[in-house]
Amino acid sequence: MASDKIIISCAITGSIHTPSMSPHLPVTAAEIAASALEAAEAGAAIVHLHARNPIDGRPDQSPEAFEPFLRTIKQSSNVVVNLTTGGSPYMSVEERVKPAAVWQPEVASLNMGSMNFGLFPMLKRNTEFRHDWERPMLEGSRDLVFRNSFKDITYALETLNATGTRYEFECYDTSHLYNLHYFWKEGLVQAPLFIQTCFGLLGGIGSHPDDVMHMKRTADRLFGDAYRWSVLAAGRAQMTVAAMAAAMGGNVRVGLEDSLWIGRGRLAESNAEQVRQVRRIIEGLGLEVATPDEARKILSLKGGDRVAF
Repeated sequence: MASDKIIISCAITGSIHTPSMSPHLPVTAAEIAASALEAAEAGAAIVHLHARNPIDGRPDQSPEAFEPFLRTIKQSSNVVVNLTTGGSPYMSVEERVKPAAVWQPEVASLNMGSMNFGLFPMLKRNTEFRHDWERPMLEGSRDLVFRNSFKDITYALETLNATGTRYEFECYDTSHLYNLHYFWKEGLVQAPLFIQTCFGLLGGIGSHPDDVMHMKRTADRLFGDAYRWSVLAAGRAQMTVAAMAAAMGGNVRVGLEDSLWIGRGRLAESNAEQVRQVRRIIEGLGLEVATPDEARKILSLKGGDRVAF
């Protein structure tokens, strides 16, 4: 399961945090491209990308919104591009899958089960918003189920498998690992499976070290050496969980999608700042960071010359 090199993924902007929460959150295509390229230069082998409306920052899952920054990144870097099919939990699966279907990236994220998706606790810390969609989006998550049914997952796989795109399987609890195991045994997904175990979002598993070990033990039992393990953690748990996983040879994901912070009470000024911090942790453990081409080999990706952008 482990590799000699640790893959750093960086999730550049996401759809959870809103522009009013941080002046450093990339919103426009130019900002997303620049931030992704800085993260790659800092050591990220993979950049995980969402798009936003350039005027008010709301999530935008139209393929056209992705095109400007995809082309800029491709022209300027060898970094592996990973496109979201999570989009926003308020979107249909057809909306969410469309950018990956059009642009055929090397990697696309894929949520492996339905779940409560509680973003409303952020209202305790954030009370003033510049845009009229931000507060209702957070409030609405009190009654939000992020739907990823077996039918939805099958739709995504049947749409994207033919393009040669592989997946970042986002698993927020042990049930999601079992769901992935079902699709693997049915032959709809192929090893090596890139499993992103996700910690600390309200509605999913917590971020205690016992939770991390529980997910890893379950994945080890279900998939043996057929998977590559990675972690992401929300908010203040981001670096703690990353350090724990890296010490065990796991891969890591950081970025402003998952946490706006770089330390207690201090906003990260860029995605690259988080990449540099986690790289210091990895190298301080005597480990090496994977290049994009090494990540391609570890994950059996199709190569940057076979995407549609």
